Amino acid sequence: MDYMELVLLFFISVAANWFSALAGGGAGLIQLPILIFMGLPFPLALATHKVATVALGAGATLRHLRAGTLSAWLLLLILISGVPGVWAGAVFILGVDSRAAETALGLLTLALALYSWFSPTLGLSSEPRHRSSFDIILGGIVLLLIGFANGALSAGSGLFVTLWLVYWFGLDYKTAVAQTLVAVGLGWNATGALTMSLAAEVQWHWIPALIAGSLLGGYLGANTSVRSGNRTIKRVYELVTLIVGLKLLAGALL
Repeated sequence: MDYMELVLLFFISVAANWFSALAGGGAGLIQLPILIFMGLPFPLALATHKVATVALGAGATLRHLRAGTLSAWLLLLILISGVPGVWAGAVFILGVDSRAAETALGLLTLALALYSWFSPTLGLSSEPRHRSSFDIILGGIVLLLIGFANGALSAGSGLFVTLWLVYWFGLDYKTAVAQTLVAVGLGWNATGALTMSLAAEVQWHWIPALIAGSLLGGYLGANTSVRSGNRTIKRVYELVTLIVGLKLLAGALL
């Protein structure tokens, strides 16, 4: 076993998950390409990444529980709505060429960045809305579709959840990122990791270093999020979303 390789993976995982915990998604932007660059074929790299990112949710959950930023009903809605989509997406992508899906997701992700940028007051304060039963069900249907994207692809779906919570339910960015990290980072990622690990190989001897980095990065990123203002989180979200969108487009076109 190459211990320098494991040290490198640890620090890469810390950086990737710090950004993800601050912006509400995008760990796959850094971590997945590195795994592929280090010699793993795409299915093996994706399954390994999915298993490791569960720790991102665990690290972020520890910090947000201390800060009291979590909403039980929203977490339950995201989990109940999204988990079936995650399972279906993970099963679906194993037998499909993902390039067309990555192109579409890249364009949509760029649209998220532009929408947030050109909506200067979006998510800067909490403005609760769409809390009727019908609106909550409609919100859950959209989360189901985002869950499918989470299971099928590596990057960007958490960013969609964050903006959907801001746009539809009127959350501020800080609160939306907290719900995303816990529900998506733990619930959705665990579902995707279990499904893919049963159907595809995982580079298990890399997992301890990646999990340790995910735990630390998730906690540090959540801590930065708790201490930052909504405007800072909004700008980081827009930057990460823009980069993820460009990365998805570039990967699909190459």
